[in-house]
Amino acid sequence: MTPFDTDNTDRLLATTRSVRRRLDFDRPVDPDILRECVRLAAYAPNASNAQDWRWVIVTDPELRAAIADHYLAGIVPPMQENLDRRRAAGDSAGVRHSEAVLYLAERFHEVPALVIPCIRGQLDPDLDFAWTASLFGSILPAVWSFQLALHSRGLASTFTTAHLLAAGEVAELLAIPDDYLQMCLIPVAYLQGDDLKPPARRDPDEIIAWNSWA
Repeated sequence: MTPFDTDNTDRLLATTRSVRRRLDFDRPVDPDILRECVRLAAYAPNASNAQDWRWVIVTDPELRAAIADHYLAGIVPPMQENLDRRRAAGDSAGVRHSEAVLYLAERFHEVPALVIPCIRGQLDPDLDFAWTASLFGSILPAVWSFQLALHSRGLASTFTTAHLLAAGEVAELLAIPDDYLQMCLIPVAYLQGDDLKPPARRDPDEIIAWNSWA
């Protein structure tokens, strides 16, 4: 006997995925649902249980539009180049992915809620990689928990980072303090259509090394 209904938990884990084309841009997201998902995310493990995170949730249309401009500027040039290259190579899966990314970028300002998880700390090239891993490890588990909580409530999301190319401008726009690092940007909306299906993934035996890489 397991402590959870693994059929449900396994389905949640297998079907929480990046959603770009099936976001409902017209249906507002209840702030109480976002608050509840952040509450659940805050149970995630983090270094020394410091809980040095903040979640900036942007619903104001003008602010969303300003952030969308930075996102577009960062993502469109490289993604358009990827799309052209994938089309030339006949990479149909790659073309679909690039087209989906560009579709979301063009409609980014319409996403009902943009969520920016932040963590206290800064990247320092003089500090070793262990410190950087600890910093990232203190927020990324919470980000994933947040996305799982969203999906369990009929909402969809995707993990994006293109706005970080203009992190300073976005920080100024949202009054994010200098001692906090933006980790990503999560567009959040209700999912259109039926539930998501698990994506194709490699077999575990192809990616597990027991006791030694060799």
